[in-house]
Amino acid sequence: MAREIVLDTETTGFEPHLGHRLVELACLEIEDFIPTGRTFHTYVDPCRDMPIEAERVHGLSAAFLRGKPRFEHPEVVDAFLDFVGDAPIVAHNAGFDRAFVNWELSVIHREPLPEPRWVDTLALAKHRFPGMHNSLDALCKRFKISLSERDKHGALIDAKLLAAVYLELKGGRERRLELTASASVTAIAATKQNEYGARPRPLAPRSTDAERALHAAFIRDVVKSDELWKKHGF
Repeated sequence: MAREIVLDTETTGFEPHLGHRLVELACLEIEDFIPTGRTFHTYVDPCRDMPIEAERVHGLSAAFLRGKPRFEHPEVVDAFLDFVGDAPIVAHNAGFDRAFVNWELSVIHREPLPEPRWVDTLALAKHRFPGMHNSLDALCKRFKISLSERDKHGALIDAKLLAAVYLELKGGRERRLELTASASVTAIAATKQNEYGARPRPLAPRSTDAERALHAAFIRDVVKSDELWKKHGF
Protein backbone atom coordinates (compact mmCIF):
# COMPACT_ATOMS: atom_id res chain seq x y z
CA MET A 1 0.00 0.00 0.00
CA ALA A 2 1.11 3.59 -0.70
CA ARG A 3 1.91 5.26 2.63
CA GLU A 4 2.08 9.05 2.88
CA ILE A 5 2.35 11.51 5.76
CA VAL A 6 0.27 14.70 5.88
CA LEU A 7 2.13 17.35 7.89
CA ASP A 8 1.40 20.77 9.33
CA THR A 9 3.31 23.15 11.60
CA GLU A 10 2.72 26.27 13.65
CA THR A 11 5.57 28.71 14.23
CA THR A 12 6.53 32.03 15.80
CA GLY A 13 6.82 33.70 12.39
CA PHE A 14 7.78 33.27 8.76
CA GLU A 15 11.58 33.12 8.57
CA PRO A 16 13.59 30.53 10.50
CA HIS A 17 16.90 32.16 9.58
CA LEU A 18 15.67 35.34 11.33
CA GLY A 19 15.18 33.47 14.59
CA HIS A 20 11.61 32.26 14.25
CA ARG A 21 10.98 28.77 15.58
CA LEU A 22 8.63 25.84 15.26
CA VAL A 23 6.10 25.56 18.13
CA GLU A 24 3.70 22.80 17.03
CA LEU A 25 4.13 19.82 14.75
CA ALA A 26 1.49 17.34 13.63
CA CYS A 27 1.50 14.41 11.21
CA LEU A 28 -1.29 12.16 9.99
CA GLU A 29 -0.76 8.83 8.22
CA ILE A 30 -2.69 7.89 5.09
CA GLU A 31 -2.52 4.72 3.03
CA ASP A 32 -3.94 4.64 -0.48
CA PHE A 33 -5.48 8.09 0.19
CA ILE A 34 -7.36 6.88 3.29
CA PRO A 35 -6.44 8.10 6.81
CA THR A 36 -5.38 5.17 8.99
CA GLY A 37 -6.09 6.96 12.27
CA ARG A 38 -2.41 7.04 13.28
CA THR A 39 -1.13 10.52 14.16
CA PHE A 40 1.89 12.24 15.67
CA HIS A 41 1.40 15.54 17.50
CA THR A 42 3.56 17.64 19.80
CA TYR A 43 4.00 21.18 21.07
CA VAL A 44 7.55 22.51 21.14
CA ASP A 45 9.15 25.07 23.46
CA PRO A 46 10.74 27.64 21.09
CA CYS A 47 12.85 29.10 23.94
CA ARG A 48 11.87 32.61 22.85
CA ASP A 49 8.97 35.06 22.99
CA MET A 50 5.79 34.70 20.95
CA PRO A 51 4.98 37.64 18.64
CA ILE A 52 1.40 38.81 19.19
CA GLU A 53 0.64 38.48 15.46
CA ALA A 54 1.56 34.80 15.52
CA GLU A 55 -0.38 34.18 18.74
CA ARG A 56 -3.49 35.64 17.12
CA VAL A 57 -3.22 33.00 14.38
CA HIS A 58 -2.71 29.85 16.46
CA GLY A 59 -3.48 30.92 20.03
CA LEU A 60 -0.24 29.48 21.46
CA SER A 61 1.33 31.77 24.04
CA ALA A 62 4.89 31.74 25.30
CA ALA A 63 3.53 30.86 28.75
CA PHE A 64 1.67 27.83 27.37
CA LEU A 65 4.75 26.59 25.49
CA ARG A 66 7.24 27.14 28.31
CA GLY A 67 8.31 23.78 29.69
CA LYS A 68 7.14 21.80 26.65
CA PRO A 69 9.86 19.53 25.17
CA ARG A 70 12.38 21.21 22.91
CA PHE A 71 12.74 19.98 19.35
CA GLU A 72 16.03 18.18 20.09
CA HIS A 73 14.44 16.00 22.77
CA PRO A 74 14.03 12.36 21.63
CA GLU A 75 10.30 12.49 22.35
CA VAL A 76 10.07 15.11 19.61
CA VAL A 77 12.75 14.64 16.95
CA ASP A 78 13.22 10.88 17.21
CA ALA A 79 9.51 10.17 17.55
CA PHE A 80 8.79 12.47 14.60
CA LEU A 81 11.40 10.88 12.32
CA ASP A 82 10.30 7.37 13.31
CA PHE A 83 6.68 8.22 12.50
CA VAL A 84 7.52 9.77 9.13
CA GLY A 85 9.91 7.00 8.12
CA ASP A 86 10.70 7.12 4.41
CA ALA A 87 7.18 8.09 3.30
CA PRO A 88 6.43 11.10 1.08
CA ILE A 89 5.37 14.17 3.08
CA VAL A 90 2.25 16.11 2.05
CA ALA A 91 2.02 19.76 3.12
CA HIS A 92 0.23 22.91 1.99
CA ASN A 93 2.77 25.45 0.78
CA ALA A 94 5.32 22.75 1.54
CA GLY A 95 8.33 25.05 1.22
CA PHE A 96 7.27 26.84 4.42
CA ASP A 97 6.94 23.70 6.55
CA ARG A 98 10.04 22.13 5.01
CA ALA A 99 12.12 25.25 5.82
CA PHE A 100 11.16 25.15 9.50
CA VAL A 101 11.48 21.38 9.94
CA ASN A 102 14.85 21.30 8.20
CA TRP A 103 16.09 24.36 10.13
CA GLU A 104 15.28 22.64 13.42
CA LEU A 105 17.02 19.48 12.18
CA SER A 106 20.09 21.44 11.09
CA VAL A 107 20.41 23.15 14.48
CA ILE A 108 20.89 19.74 16.12
CA HIS A 109 23.04 18.41 13.26
CA ARG A 110 20.48 15.98 11.88
CA GLU A 111 19.94 15.21 8.20
CA PRO A 112 17.27 17.34 6.45
CA LEU A 113 14.22 15.87 4.77
CA PRO A 114 15.05 16.40 1.07
CA GLU A 115 12.77 18.43 -1.19
CA PRO A 116 11.84 15.54 -3.58
CA ARG A 117 10.07 13.80 -0.68
CA TRP A 118 7.61 16.67 -0.24
CA VAL A 119 4.25 16.88 -2.03
CA ASP A 120 2.94 20.47 -2.17
CA THR A 121 -0.87 20.60 -2.18
CA LEU A 122 -0.74 24.32 -2.95
CA ALA A 123 1.04 23.54 -6.23
CA LEU A 124 -1.50 20.78 -6.95
CA ALA A 125 -4.37 23.21 -6.28
CA LYS A 126 -2.87 25.95 -8.46
CA HIS A 127 -2.55 23.48 -11.31
CA ARG A 128 -6.16 22.36 -10.92
CA PHE A 129 -7.65 25.80 -10.13
CA PRO A 130 -5.43 28.36 -11.86
CA GLY A 131 -6.08 31.96 -10.90
CA MET A 132 -8.27 31.06 -7.91
CA HIS A 133 -7.73 31.42 -4.17
CA ASN A 134 -6.10 28.19 -3.08
CA SER A 135 -5.53 28.62 0.65
CA LEU A 136 -6.44 25.66 2.85
CA ASP A 137 -9.60 27.45 3.96
CA ALA A 138 -10.60 28.23 0.37
CA LEU A 139 -10.07 24.63 -0.71
CA CYS A 140 -12.09 23.31 2.23
CA LYS A 141 -14.98 25.56 1.22
CA ARG A 142 -14.63 24.57 -2.43
CA PHE A 143 -14.71 20.87 -1.58
CA LYS A 144 -17.42 21.36 1.09
CA ILE A 145 -15.14 20.15 3.90
CA SER A 146 -16.45 21.40 7.25
CA LEU A 147 -14.37 23.95 9.16
CA SER A 148 -16.66 23.83 12.19
CA GLU A 149 -14.09 22.11 14.43
CA ARG A 150 -11.50 24.81 13.88
CA ASP A 151 -11.53 28.05 15.89
CA LYS A 152 -7.88 29.00 15.35
CA HIS A 153 -5.16 27.42 13.27
CA GLY A 154 -3.75 24.29 14.89
CA ALA A 155 -1.30 21.82 13.41
CA LEU A 156 -3.34 18.69 14.12
CA ILE A 157 -6.74 19.96 12.97
CA ASP A 158 -5.12 21.55 9.90
CA ALA A 159 -3.40 18.25 9.07
CA LYS A 160 -6.79 16.51 9.22
CA LEU A 161 -8.35 19.15 6.97
CA LEU A 162 -5.40 18.93 4.59
CA ALA A 163 -5.73 15.14 4.37
CA ALA A 164 -9.36 15.60 3.26
CA VAL A 165 -8.33 18.28 0.74
CA TYR A 166 -5.50 16.10 -0.60
CA LEU A 167 -7.94 13.24 -1.17
CA GLU A 168 -10.19 15.55 -3.20
CA LEU A 169 -7.24 16.94 -5.18
CA LYS A 170 -6.31 13.37 -6.09
CA GLY A 171 -9.84 12.62 -7.28
CA GLY A 172 -11.51 11.73 -3.99
CA ARG A 173 -15.19 11.55 -4.96
CA GLU A 174 -14.42 9.82 -8.24
CA ARG A 175 -12.11 7.42 -6.38
CA ARG A 176 -14.89 6.54 -3.95
CA LEU A 177 -17.27 5.94 -6.88
CA GLU A 178 -14.69 3.63 -8.45
CA LEU A 179 -14.45 1.65 -5.22
CA THR A 180 -18.25 1.49 -4.97
CA ALA A 181 -18.56 0.36 -8.58
CA SER A 182 -15.90 -2.31 -8.02
CA ALA A 183 -17.76 -3.58 -4.97
CA SER A 184 -21.01 -3.67 -6.98
CA VAL A 185 -19.40 -5.72 -9.76
CA THR A 186 -18.08 -8.17 -7.18
CA ALA A 187 -21.52 -8.48 -5.59
CA ILE A 188 -23.19 -9.04 -8.99
CA ALA A 189 -20.63 -11.71 -9.88
CA ALA A 190 -21.23 -13.45 -6.57
CA THR A 191 -24.98 -13.35 -7.20
CA LYS A 192 -24.59 -14.87 -10.68
CA GLN A 193 -22.49 -17.71 -9.28
CA ASN A 194 -25.44 -18.73 -7.11
CA GLU A 195 -28.11 -17.92 -9.66
CA TYR A 196 -28.50 -21.41 -11.10
CA GLY A 197 -28.70 -23.63 -8.04
CA ALA A 198 -30.73 -26.84 -7.82
CA ARG A 199 -34.46 -26.44 -8.41
CA PRO A 200 -36.54 -27.03 -5.29
CA ARG A 201 -39.22 -28.63 -7.58
CA PRO A 202 -37.61 -30.41 -10.62
CA LEU A 203 -39.32 -30.18 -14.03
CA ALA A 204 -41.30 -33.20 -15.21
CA PRO A 205 -39.50 -35.30 -17.87
CA ARG A 206 -40.45 -34.47 -21.48
CA SER A 207 -39.56 -37.91 -22.93
CA THR A 208 -42.12 -40.74 -23.06
CA ASP A 209 -41.68 -44.18 -21.55
CA ALA A 210 -41.20 -45.63 -25.05
CA GLU A 211 -38.48 -43.09 -25.91
CA ARG A 212 -36.62 -43.80 -22.69
CA ALA A 213 -36.80 -47.57 -23.39
CA LEU A 214 -35.32 -47.06 -26.89
CA HIS A 215 -32.53 -44.92 -25.42
CA ALA A 216 -31.70 -47.56 -22.82
CA ALA A 217 -31.52 -50.22 -25.56
CA PHE A 218 -29.18 -47.99 -27.62
CA ILE A 219 -26.84 -47.55 -24.65
CA ARG A 220 -26.88 -51.32 -23.93
CA ASP A 221 -26.44 -52.62 -27.50
CA VAL A 222 -24.42 -49.87 -29.25
CA VAL A 223 -22.53 -47.85 -26.62
CA LYS A 224 -22.15 -50.98 -24.46
CA SER A 225 -21.50 -48.91 -21.31
CA ASP A 226 -23.94 -47.08 -19.10
CA GLU A 227 -21.29 -45.75 -16.65
CA LEU A 228 -21.47 -42.15 -17.89
CA TRP A 229 -25.27 -42.09 -17.86
CA LYS A 230 -25.50 -43.51 -14.35
CA LYS A 231 -23.06 -40.87 -13.19
CA HIS A 232 -25.56 -38.18 -14.19
CA GLY A 233 -28.61 -39.95 -12.87
CA PHE A 234 -29.97 -41.49 -16.10
